[in-house]
Amino acid sequence: MQKLTRSDLYSLERYAEVRSEFRVRVMQHKRVRRVAIGEHAALYFEDRLTMQYQIQEVLRVERIFEAAGIEEELEAYNPLIPDGGNWKATFMIEYSDENERDEALKRLINVEDHVWMRVQGHDKIYAVADEDLERETAEKTSAVHFMRFELAPEMIAAVKGGAALAAGIDLPGFEQQLDPLPGETTRALLADLD
Repeated sequence: MQKLTRSDLYSLERYAEVRSEFRVRVMQHKRVRRVAIGEHAALYFEDRLTMQYQIQEVLRVERIFEAAGIEEELEAYNPLIPDGGNWKATFMIEYSDENERDEALKRLINVEDHVWMRVQGHDKIYAVADEDLERETAEKTSAVHFMRFELAPEMIAAVKGGAALAAGIDLPGFEQQLDPLPGETTRALLADLD
């Protein structure tokens, strides 16, 4: 999947004009790219459009319009765009109650090492997590982790051939699984594989 460049982005003025319409489009796009794994965890699969939206919002909020600042944002977010042989996702631990979330984060240390995807007929693919920086301490994990799932060529061929996908977590005491993923989600993830 092609990385974003400055020419792919709206100017701040133009973005102000199209933001409402663009946001609706992106939210619809993101809806099928969210995979809930149980009640309190979800994978949000990223792609070129979700990263364009993220960059546009950062540029808008921080009022960044100079070339150097825009390039910094591109360097920060382009690595979250799939490379054609992988899926990239933001993994979130989601509790609406802050105290409950804090307690869960203490119990879920190393959860990022137990998140997996599976292509039907193949072994689980465990996430490569937090390549940008360490996101947990000895006391607790983070509520947000960035993940990459690398697929072997035969897995890509199987997905393109219609194989079902599954996702899960196998951390003892927090085992969760979604098998199979909804068809619309599988189709969205198929588009990430060049």
